[in-house]
Amino acid sequence: MVREWDPRNASSAEIASLLDTLNAVLATDLPQDPPWRETCMREYLAEVMPGERRISWVAQAEPAADGTPGPILGHVHVLLLGSIGVLEVLVHPTLRRGGLGRDLVLRAARRVYQEGFESIGVEVVGGTPAIAFYESLGFAREYVETRSVLDLSGVDWAELAEMSTGVGAGYHVQFHPGGPPDELIEAYARAKAEIRDVEDGELRPSSYDPQRLRDSLDCLHRRGMKPYIVLALHEQTGEVAGLTEVVVPVQHPTRADQYDTIVVQDHRGYGIDRAIKARMLLELRSAEPQLTEVQTWNAQANEAMLKVNAELGYLPDREWCEYSVDVAELVHRLDNSR
Repeated sequence: MVREWDPRNASSAEIASLLDTLNAVLATDLPQDPPWRETCMREYLAEVMPGERRISWVAQAEPAADGTPGPILGHVHVLLLGSIGVLEVLVHPTLRRGGLGRDLVLRAARRVYQEGFESIGVEVVGGTPAIAFYESLGFAREYVETRSVLDLSGVDWAELAEMSTGVGAGYHVQFHPGGPPDELIEAYARAKAEIRDVEDGELRPSSYDPQRLRDSLDCLHRRGMKPYIVLALHEQTGEVAGLTEVVVPVQHPTRADQYDTIVVQDHRGYGIDRAIKARMLLELRSAEPQLTEVQTWNAQANEAMLKVNAELGYLPDREWCEYSVDVAELVHRLDNSR
């Protein structure tokens, strides 16, 4: 049974059942990734940025003989974001290749089409069956990043401390748990805006407007995802010369997610990128002692940042791909294949 589903009013049992399916998928496709926890899972699924909407469906097994609801074995949600619908699909590994994934995609694609959107995008992890699945539906690869993972147990903390002081004269490095102070939000947004046409994939856009940046930080907190920020300030102007962001999700608190790392063009060549990332790791060691890993994503053409990550000890893990498809073509293809 497939039905539209709202995590905000779903039962705790449904949330737990969906989490079981998510962890079964991770254990099969990404066995080195930590399992997710139920803490704030409802909020993670429900909370969105202002102006965005998320619509979800679940595939649920039939009730047991005593009336107990069946487990949730499949899930799809689409985030209506700007001009695109961003798709995410889960199917329990025991039910793959039976048509459930196609059915879930069709449900979401029809709604996206009805809402007037022209395209659907999806993030697909390299080396998993999802690559062949989405390509069979007509999705085309648009963008590729490399995910790298840092095992904190192998870090030379003394060497890292030395790296963190390797910034040129005229810059001051600051650590801000929870997000940058409001008096720096506008300068922070200007720094992020500099690379918006260079390094972003379409499905995970950054926030460059000061108010949208505030909204983004608020949404992270509501979803149970704590941001940490390290800034390099240019002492003469007070401008943000560089920044790096890490988020620690309560749903998988042993592995943190690296978000943007940016050095403004006029301030490159002073060792800012390596220094702020090293400082971040040192601060996280104290602020989040349960952390064992940090994962980051970088465009394959971003050789400078890949070099910095390698110096810090990150190891390349998998390709992370963005695919997209015309919605009308997808609906037509799926309807004709039924």
